[in-house]
Amino acid sequence: MDLYFSPLACSMATRVALYEAGAEANYLEVDSPTKTVLKDGSDFRAVNPIGLVPTLRTDEGVVLTENAAILQYVADRFPQSSLGTGPGIDRTRLHQWLCFIGTELHKGLFIPVLDRKSPQESKAYALEKNLSRLDYVDNHLKGREFLLDHFTVADAYLVTVINWTMATPPIELAKWPNLKAYYERLKQRPSIAKAIAEEFELYKAEQARRKAAA
Repeated sequence: MDLYFSPLACSMATRVALYEAGAEANYLEVDSPTKTVLKDGSDFRAVNPIGLVPTLRTDEGVVLTENAAILQYVADRFPQSSLGTGPGIDRTRLHQWLCFIGTELHKGLFIPVLDRKSPQESKAYALEKNLSRLDYVDNHLKGREFLLDHFTVADAYLVTVINWTMATPPIELAKWPNLKAYYERLKQRPSIAKAIAEEFELYKAEQARRKAAA
C-alpha cells in the first residue's frame, strides 16, 4: 500500500498505526505548497483532487482519504495488531474519539493556531473557545494509560495532534498534567518514537528546501 504524507502532519498517525501493525507500505512525501509527490514529481491532486494528506492507496488500488477513515481501515486490515476494537459499543467509542480528535482538537483548536495566515483575532477566538476540549481529554485520561482500554488508532491520532504543541506556544501542555504524562509516556512507544524521529528529520529537510527556494 502507498501512504501519501507530509512530515509531522496528521498523516503521521497512519505511519504510527502501520508501524504498530508491522505492515509494509510505501511512504510518499507530498510537498504541501505545490502538491507535488517528491519521489517522482507527479501532481498529488491526480491521486486526491483535494490535495490533502493522509491519502492511502490500498494493495487493491482503492484510494482512501480522511484520517479517521484511513485509521479505521488500518485497524480492520490488521486485526492482529489490536489497533481497533470488537463490534458494538467499543467500536462506537473508538469512532467517537477519532471524531472528537479530528473535529474538536485537530480542526477546531490546532489548525487556526498553526495557520500562519490566520488573523490574530481568529487564533485568540480558537484558543478561547476550544482550550476546554483539552480539559475534557485531561479529565478522561486521569488514571488511564490509553483513551480506551488498550492502545488504538485513536491514541496514534491524539499523540500526533498533541505533538503540535511544540509549534503552538500558547498551548502549554503543562496545564494539563494527565495529558502531558500520557504524551510523554506514549512518545517512548517504539512505533511513535520511530515515526516522530523520522518525520522530524524530513520536516527539517522540507524547511531547508523552502528556505533555499525563497
